[in-house]
Amino acid sequence: MSKGFLKKYLSEADLAGIAAKIGNVEKTTSGEIRVCIRHRRHWRERKMSLHEIAVHEFHRLKMHHTKERTGVLIMLLFNERKFHIVADEGIHRKVEDGTWERIAEGIAAHFKKGNFFQGICDGLESVGGVLNRYFPREKGGENELPNEVDVS
Repeated sequence: MSKGFLKKYLSEADLAGIAAKIGNVEKTTSGEIRVCIRHRRHWRERKMSLHEIAVHEFHRLKMHHTKERTGVLIMLLFNERKFHIVADEGIHRKVEDGTWERIAEGIAAHFKKGNFFQGICDGLESVGGVLNRYFPREKGGENELPNEVDVS
């Protein structure tokens, strides 16, 4: 069940659709993608940058424990109307500078129109394209992390 704040942006069906999209995208790559949606900062995070909060969430979700260090987190902070994409070190060695910013621009364009579900799904598709290019799925590759959206 989604948290109360989220209901006006995303339905339960939307959250299930996002999880399904993650699963479909990950079928073509050995990379792992998670979406984390937060209502607001915790009091202890009031002086942290959005990047620092996203990195904290990345570690809390154990995304740095993937075999090839190929985790990507899309973290949304709804009450500030901000989001951030964080990728693990295995990806940063191969992906060109500006990649995440370009993907973020596409997501933001949807969000400005109130299309949160479509923005997240298009963002996942774009992230998946990057991961597939550099980290194609290997035979017998396993899903290392859950696909469900983390909501808090």
